[in-house]
Amino acid sequence: MKAACGKVFKYGDNVDTDVIIPARYLNSSDPKELATHCMEDIDADFVNKMKEGDIIVATKNFGCGSSREHAPLAIKAAGVSCVIAETFARIFYRNAINIGLPIIECPEAAKDIQDGDEVEVDFDSCKITNKTKGTSYQGQAFPPFMQKIIDCGGLVNYINEK
Repeated sequence: MKAACGKVFKYGDNVDTDVIIPARYLNSSDPKELATHCMEDIDADFVNKMKEGDIIVATKNFGCGSSREHAPLAIKAAGVSCVIAETFARIFYRNAINIGLPIIECPEAAKDIQDGDEVEVDFDSCKITNKTKGTSYQGQAFPPFMQKIIDCGGLVNYINEK
């Protein structure tokens, strides 16, 4: 896997799929269209402020709520390189892997990293470095087969490659 480096957009507990991609936009499954509404109901200006490669950090239970795959798809299509959280809702976790969105569970990083910090993530080691504060954290690494799914850009690409 590669590394990611970007500015952090920080959110709290229980960021649900309805604020990641509001239900009123689910008539489309086009990733580019979904990306234009990513995080709209929790951070109305998110898509205008973020740049390709930026990182979302949240605390507990990120991606709770509906099981829609649109939520991680919108995040990935918006250009977010990684989501770091204390914990993820299990269905969001699985959907993120299925579409190739890198996510990392790391309670220490999720609590300490602040909005606007510059963060670098080494996906091979799962080391998270807060370049703003000069601190590092050890995230929970994926098993090799899950790393391969993310490297391939998702489960469908992984299966097609086999």
